[in-house]
Amino acid sequence: MELRFLGGAREVGRSAILVNDRLLLDFGIRAGNPLQFPIERPDVDAVVASHGHLDHVGNVPTLCSGADWPTIHWTPPTGELARTLARDTLKLHGVPKTGAREERFQPRELGGTYNCPFTETHVKRVTQQSRSHGYRAPFSAAGHEITFFDAGHIPGSAHVLVDDGETRLLYTGDFHTDNQRLVAGTTARPDADVVITESTYSDVEHEPRGAVEDRFVRSVEQTLWEGGTVVIPAFAIGRTQELLLVCAAHDIPCYVDGMGKAVTEMLRQYPEYVRDSEALQRAISHARFVTGRDGQRKRIAAQSTAIVTTSGMLSGGPAMTYIPEIRSDPTNLIAMTGYQVQDTPGRELLETGSAEIDNRRMRVAAQVEQYDFSAHADRDGLRSFLEPYRDTPVLVNHGDRCERFAQELQQDGYEVSAPTNGTTVTV
Repeated sequence: MELRFLGGAREVGRSAILVNDRLLLDFGIRAGNPLQFPIERPDVDAVVASHGHLDHVGNVPTLCSGADWPTIHWTPPTGELARTLARDTLKLHGVPKTGAREERFQPRELGGTYNCPFTETHVKRVTQQSRSHGYRAPFSAAGHEITFFDAGHIPGSAHVLVDDGETRLLYTGDFHTDNQRLVAGTTARPDADVVITESTYSDVEHEPRGAVEDRFVRSVEQTLWEGGTVVIPAFAIGRTQELLLVCAAHDIPCYVDGMGKAVTEMLRQYPEYVRDSEALQRAISHARFVTGRDGQRKRIAAQSTAIVTTSGMLSGGPAMTYIPEIRSDPTNLIAMTGYQVQDTPGRELLETGSAEIDNRRMRVAAQVEQYDFSAHADRDGLRSFLEPYRDTPVLVNHGDRCERFAQELQQDGYEVSAPTNGTTVTV
């Protein structure tokens, strides 16, 4: 089996691995300015997506250009999420800002720009080429037998087992070994001849989730008791729903805004892919959904309530309205709930107490706190997952310190390496 790493090697983002020149595992985008894409766009028979986050499926529509389009395989929630992200990317990057707002630029369709190489037509083809599969139900793709296993990351996330008749490859995708309110941790450990593992938090030991939640709830309740407003920037996929479940469980009044609204409604259609569908339904009923019309957001920001909203790194979305409204009062709270990438407004706010919000430099007097609600396995989780594969070759990717983690595993007796983008590995 030949593996070519086209993205996600020794980095987080734009995951893409080519198998035997015919099968593609993931095809994502790396966030930043500008966006970054896999180093090649291969001509393949099929693509298999591990889960519906931008860094794993964000660039899939570009594969549906030209005359021959690959079949696209994923779980049902992943397919829905991928199409939602594609439409959002078209909305954000599909038309140049200059001229478009003044209606001087009239393209036939959105897309085809530097930051959005695919178009609306390609997104429609994604739907046409889509094939959905459940967990532990083998299927064929590009001459390989593929099986999905629950990865415990977000609804629909999967470990991908690839069998070409000679070698069984386990591609972990992103995974978590501990339970979250939204999804249960992974328990799958399928037999494999080689493993490609993510390593996002290979140098981190997560605080127990219960302790994180307790601290978060106490701080939010204290802020509301004092009459303040809590803005909770959150990723639309997974994190928003997790926080709605936390708010409902502790009877915290909350609103939900941004793309997380559509994702939350969509997940109601797939109760078998969440840990407790009844709890999610209660959380949806508990929350109030923001329409964004007629100055509603500014009125909500003046209330003593919690607001779960995109963007999780303060790089856009309704947070651009809420943060300026609450920033000057130290009674208010901004509760950051996800990893903040270097050079994002969220990271800057945590480190300096100010940030560029909606093209304006702002000092923030409101309290700013960080909570680790990560959906990735930490150092101990990664090691426990890999323990059954101690005698199996391991390839480390999807991390900022892949090489260091590979060295640590090697010192512990593993046969392991950390490929670079552009590398071809024969296993």
